[in-house]
Amino acid sequence: MEKALVLFSGGVDSTTCLALAIKKYGKENTVALSVSYGQKHIKELESALAIVKYYDVEHINLDLAPLFSFSDCSLLKHSEQDIPKESYAEQLKKTKGSPVTTYVPFRNGLFLASAASIALSKKCNVILYGAHRDDAAGNAYPDCSAAFNNAMNTAIVEGSSHQLHIEAPFVSKGKEEIVKLGLELGVPYEMTWSCYEGSDKPCGKCATCLDRRAAFLANGLDLI
Repeated sequence: MEKALVLFSGGVDSTTCLALAIKKYGKENTVALSVSYGQKHIKELESALAIVKYYDVEHINLDLAPLFSFSDCSLLKHSEQDIPKESYAEQLKKTKGSPVTTYVPFRNGLFLASAASIALSKKCNVILYGAHRDDAAGNAYPDCSAAFNNAMNTAIVEGSSHQLHIEAPFVSKGKEEIVKLGLELGVPYEMTWSCYEGSDKPCGKCATCLDRRAAFLANGLDLI
């Protein structure tokens, strides 16, 4: 019997990924893994907890914050950088094609490597995560690209003696397409959190808020 481990942040993409895994493998064969990486707020982790209770799946929390303690990424609580209030496209004009300031260095690589160890111990044979085309566009988040996914999959397949592989079901899709699929799966998007800020309500101005809002509107949803 196949069993899946899902990297789960409590946001739009990972929640859709979780719903997809539950549909394919059943909730009894799905494990959600949430990672604390030293982010400025815990809103997404609170959303993750609520959503795993909603779906009634096993939930594991992992703290990798020390690994990012040397980074000045603007998402991290020890950073003095402000989180940009503009689209990724606008940010990339300023970085001239380098990753944006909200790129946590090699985060997906570290998450997937850690997930592989846990997945093997939990007797899972597949890891799913929500990397998608919009995040990889323009090199904003290079660890969301198809090339990265393929390379990590090769490493994990070989490193696990072909017991485990990874899947990024949205790596060639945009956020609008992800939301469309999620609506078909009945994903409770009102429970998700995407904003890079940790206020009571989403800021509506950071890049992930802008992308989230646009994807919802494209699918006829008036959510923030």
